[in-house]
Amino acid sequence: MLNSLTSGRRLALRLLLWQLVAAMVVGLAFSVRGLRWAIAAVAGAGIVAIGTALLSTRLFSQVNGAGMALVRLMTGMLLKWMVIVGGLIIIMFQYKLPPLAAITGLVTAYAVNLLAFRFKG
Repeated sequence: MLNSLTSGRRLALRLLLWQLVAAMVVGLAFSVRGLRWAIAAVAGAGIVAIGTALLSTRLFSQVNGAGMALVRLMTGMLLKWMVIVGGLIIIMFQYKLPPLAAITGLVTAYAVNLLAFRFKG
């Protein structure tokens, strides 16, 4: 076994914290455009962080073998994408927040994914 569940949990927690930091940074950057832009940016990055939290809690909750791990991964990914798509629909259509800021927040949170897995440190 190359990685233990403990190291996976630590990586997921670190990723979640970095996504929340990125949400605050992108919200601060969009605050020059106004409060609605900042809220949209934080919400866009925040839904990615919520999806990551759901995925990681689903994936690392129990160990029952490789088959169950794959099922947990797939259901966690499905939950994550349901949260992201549903969150974007709510942000853009129900609250009518600026889509550019929401999508920029979403992309920023996903860029953190690339950095977190690049530098495992």
